[in-house]
Amino acid sequence: MTFLEFEKPIEELTLQLEQLKESGQSTHVSVQDQISELECKIREKQKEIYSNLSVWQRIQVSRHPERPYTLFYIEYITDKFVELFGDRNFKDDKAIIGGFGDIDGKTYMIIGHQKGVNTKMRQYRNFGMPNPEGYRKALRLMKLAEKFNKPIVTLIDTPGAYPGEEAEARGQGEAIARNLMQMAALKVPVLCIVIGEGASGGALGIGVGDKLLMLENTWYSVISPESCSSILWRSWEHKEKAAEALKPTPQDLLKFGIIDGIVKEPLGGAQSNPEEIAKTLKRTIIKNIEELETFSPDERITNRIEKYSRIGVYDVPTEKEV
Repeated sequence: MTFLEFEKPIEELTLQLEQLKESGQSTHVSVQDQISELECKIREKQKEIYSNLSVWQRIQVSRHPERPYTLFYIEYITDKFVELFGDRNFKDDKAIIGGFGDIDGKTYMIIGHQKGVNTKMRQYRNFGMPNPEGYRKALRLMKLAEKFNKPIVTLIDTPGAYPGEEAEARGQGEAIARNLMQMAALKVPVLCIVIGEGASGGALGIGVGDKLLMLENTWYSVISPESCSSILWRSWEHKEKAAEALKPTPQDLLKFGIIDGIVKEPLGGAQSNPEEIAKTLKRTIIKNIEELETFSPDERITNRIEKYSRIGVYDVPTEKEV
């Protein structure tokens, strides 16, 4: 198991626990009482650390290499999943996956970013950074779901849209902008959930829906703390300061009215118990889609547009000020 820098006290206790278990097995001496005591200490230390995470530490948890990704959730919560490929224009983008999936006998269109679980797969998935064809594939699948009257669930986890020259040449900005416009007018329920990183237009390209939820240890912002720091201070050294200023965590965004809810993670983060967070996500999807289906298509579209119109603060000048 991989431990983050701020989890060193937990790592030390876990190492002691493993050594104790090995000692008990090799000597055939019962150490169950000591094991229970250490396990209790580990849980207490996790509670202590995870109840006081800084913004930067929460961002680190969202990037944990063992954190579950979209494909894990799809495989765990669906009874059957049929992946669909290609944008019918250029090629299939492996950074975004999507298809029809059955959850407890009901069919959903599930679309999400996929980063890859090892070095080879991360390269194959382009580290979860979609090209324009990824967003065009996502939109094609959303329109297909609308045609067959199936609800849409998007799982967001990306460090941003791919910034390469070829992506810009193929219309990266246009592809994302078109998704925003089309998603705002979809007639079927659309539920968006941030499961890891939610960076910039790369996340927003599949992030417009009736409801936007975030897992407890995730972030969602117009820019990453590192990029913000490099622009303002021309160095990554101030990334923690930038993270505090951006306020990208679900706790802050819920206060601002940007998101609609927070999905609680297991103690120690989603990576500590992937099965538990998958079960929680499944219940969350079913519950929220059922609520959204009580509205008519016109009501959902109206509510969706009004929801995004309320976000942000603005001032209208008077004639005297003009």
